[in-house]
Amino acid sequence: MLDILKQFFGASDDGAAEDQPSRRDVRVATCALFLELARADEAFTEEETDAIVRILKDRYGISGEEADALIAAAEEELEDSVDYWRFARRINRHYSIEEKIEIVELMWRIVYVDGKLDKYEDYLMHQMGNILRLDHGQLMAAKVKVLHERNGR
Repeated sequence: MLDILKQFFGASDDGAAEDQPSRRDVRVATCALFLELARADEAFTEEETDAIVRILKDRYGISGEEADALIAAAEEELEDSVDYWRFARRINRHYSIEEKIEIVELMWRIVYVDGKLDKYEDYLMHQMGNILRLDHGQLMAAKVKVLHERNGR
């Protein structure tokens, strides 16, 4: 398992990765925000877990085992974190506006796994939009896109 983690995260013994955040760091940050959003309504369901794994596999082209390792790394970082800024900072540095909009669309998909929007999820989505430096229109356009996809329009 350790070898899989090292291979997936691109671990290196030369220390060069310390100079700038690695691909792993940005993926962990994104996954951490997905997890926090899924937990916003205090009902972290198996459906939400499955949705996050599916999103990670599709977005990053990784196996289920690698997705599980990414989730475990994100959960570990969340335990040591007091806010979302450290995760947002990584995403803001390394993702374009278009990529951040895609991330927000994925977040809306996680929110609507159970078919409804809880007030805590709604609040957190607006916070996510703010910390990812997206305006309200971009956040709402992503939401509408996801709702239209869910309704088959």
